[in-house]
Amino acid sequence: MSQTDILVSFQGVQKTYDGENLVVKDLNLDIRRGEFLTLLGPSGSGKTTSLMMLAGFETPTRGDIVLEGRSLAKLPPHKRDIGMVFQNYALFPHMSVEENVGFPLSVRGLSRAEQRERVAKALDMVRLDGMAQRHPAQLSGGQQQRVALARALVFEPKLVLMDEPLGALDKQLREHMQIEIKHIHESLGVTVVYVTHDQSEALTMSDRIAVFNDGMIQQIDAPEAVYESPQNSFVAHFIGESNALHGRIERIEGQDCAVRLEDGAEVRARAVNVAGAGSRTSLSFRPEKVHLAPASELYPNALPAQVRETIYHGDHVRIRLAVAGNEEFMVKMRFRADRPIPRAGERLEISFAIADCLALDPLDKPVRALAEAS
Repeated sequence: MSQTDILVSFQGVQKTYDGENLVVKDLNLDIRRGEFLTLLGPSGSGKTTSLMMLAGFETPTRGDIVLEGRSLAKLPPHKRDIGMVFQNYALFPHMSVEENVGFPLSVRGLSRAEQRERVAKALDMVRLDGMAQRHPAQLSGGQQQRVALARALVFEPKLVLMDEPLGALDKQLREHMQIEIKHIHESLGVTVVYVTHDQSEALTMSDRIAVFNDGMIQQIDAPEAVYESPQNSFVAHFIGESNALHGRIERIEGQDCAVRLEDGAEVRARAVNVAGAGSRTSLSFRPEKVHLAPASELYPNALPAQVRETIYHGDHVRIRLAVAGNEEFMVKMRFRADRPIPRAGERLEISFAIADCLALDPLDKPVRALAEAS
């Protein structure tokens, strides 16, 4: 990737509010032109602070942020030519939709005729044509968010920042707006930096995801890579759903390793983030990658399990198992009318491929609790 492909560069950026605790720790991040980059992480991980420093509402304690080769250190927010969309919309209640969307243009001194033309184009893009004279109080939450989006795009910025923009919407509308924003991004080619703590939202919308925790990027990659190939236990358990089993490395075998679990069983896993023989490790399994069947050529690892409960979800069944000391081990099984659903108390075997069992750093913190609290 050449320098001309990079729109924004965080260079050794740190941020502290009290002079002691770093909210953002030595952030180095290049944002590519035209990409949809999501900053994902729990509350307090540094993602929103990073966005606010880029917007100009917070100042880095150390380091620099460069936009198109120009330092933003002394450039106030209104001169950065960056569009912003917030969770609370931040619309002017006394202004009409047309006036709200046109506000950035009037500030920039465009003629009335050009303002009207651009506003009409922006409202058409977010499918709000015909509502120009309404006021925010006359609109639904989804419509207000569309107005905020149109206002952020109307002056054709190179960069748009979005801070939890869909957080106030209900689930169905939120999912609909995710696709709308994705389509608008694709059609305009504008660079978007999007902050959320919602993993499914990040997976749905992004070209790349930067997973934040404890003020640092834990992994930055395409959604598929972050989900399928997490680089540490935090990422594995924060993105989507994952089961954990704990043990020690018996031996390293090329890209794989043998792991002795706490109950004495041995399994083979993909060695992703391990310290070597004798070290502790946490194994990560996606629920959909585990099979309710004995070992086979494709799935050579097998462990005994006992069914704790089954939960019907229409197209699939979630089965909670007790496996190697983990009483919350989840498996997803596609529902088929001709296949019996295991019953609580039933004993069976689970099996899985070596490639679907990731040996990672020891999982000491309850990552799922962090995700749910964020």
